[in-house]
Amino acid sequence: MRYLTSGESHGPQLTVIIEGVPANLEMKSEDINKEMFKRQGGYGRGRRMQIEKDAIEIVSGVRNGFTLGSPITMIITNDDFTHWKNIMGVEPISNEERDNMKRTITKPRPGHADLVGGMKYNHRDLRNVLERSSARETAARVAVGAVSKILLEQLNIHMYSRVVEISSVKDKDFYEVEIFKENTDKNDVRVINDDIAQQMRDKIDEAKKEGDSIGGVVQVLAENMPIGVGSYVHYDRKLDGRIAQGVVSINAFKGVSFGEGFKATEKPGSEIQDEIQYDREKGYHRSTNHLGGFEGGMSNGMPIIVNGVMKPIPTLYKPLNSVDINTKEDFKATIERSDSCAVPAASIVCEHVVAFELAKALLEEFQSNHIDQLKEQIKERRQLNIEF
Repeated sequence: MRYLTSGESHGPQLTVIIEGVPANLEMKSEDINKEMFKRQGGYGRGRRMQIEKDAIEIVSGVRNGFTLGSPITMIITNDDFTHWKNIMGVEPISNEERDNMKRTITKPRPGHADLVGGMKYNHRDLRNVLERSSARETAARVAVGAVSKILLEQLNIHMYSRVVEISSVKDKDFYEVEIFKENTDKNDVRVINDDIAQQMRDKIDEAKKEGDSIGGVVQVLAENMPIGVGSYVHYDRKLDGRIAQGVVSINAFKGVSFGEGFKATEKPGSEIQDEIQYDREKGYHRSTNHLGGFEGGMSNGMPIIVNGVMKPIPTLYKPLNSVDINTKEDFKATIERSDSCAVPAASIVCEHVVAFELAKALLEEFQSNHIDQLKEQIKERRQLNIEF
């Protein structure tokens, strides 16, 4: 399975093409749109989320509610484009119109792709860079992840996400799976412990008042992944490696770990390795899950736990120093509409990115022209965990 996205932040639409989804999988636009709506929520979001509906329209690959096995195309209309037609239009304009173009950007923002992207593609108007490098593109990736989650649910694999930390306010590192599942959407910062939710809101309000931004840590959990998905044979087929690449490709994500992650350095090996046990009902399992569901680049049957680190958003209402690429003079960087904290929303994005990587790995591991074929093969793999 693979996908391609296109579109600019203030362009007419985002477009997604997904190839490799098995045939005969039941799929409804409303199920995808539920996930799209989650991305728009969360405390600390800016005004853009009040403008955009982020509803997808499926235009190929699905007939009468079931996938065909052919590429699926989805479009997400940008409602804000009505205010940007003259600036982001496709048709040619005169040199005079170009010289008088509103919202031209020549002052790159620190922490963004503006300056390096302008150098790479020889753009003198840095809007040509920021329109595509914008986190608006994550709406398309959530749509892909939503399709992936529909597939995973059919295979009895369930995805969850939550916020672990915002700025210096931290929740507990790990919870029992049932607690995790039942409490991830109960407040607008997506933290499990309600007692610290208000502390996180206060931190976000403080950053917004100061024209600043704050980051945090999110966590994704995947339950009931079959064993042996991934590979120990080749570096580029290790499942945790693929997930790591996907997570750090999300806008503003700067780190990823699994299970105990970086905290594993604080303990001896005897307290980190997950001891193997066996019983006739569950088959092989681990007494703990410090390694986050992975051994040797493969899923080991335990819940997969992925932690992602998001830096503070670099678009600030108290802009940092920059240099005008035309005059080479010092200036304050251009201000674009932004969020003071997007960590709750980022947890949703991270969940869907991980969902895609899991679905992709499953479709590579097993025959998957149609959904019943895939279900049968995964059933056999799960039985192997008991009979081996």
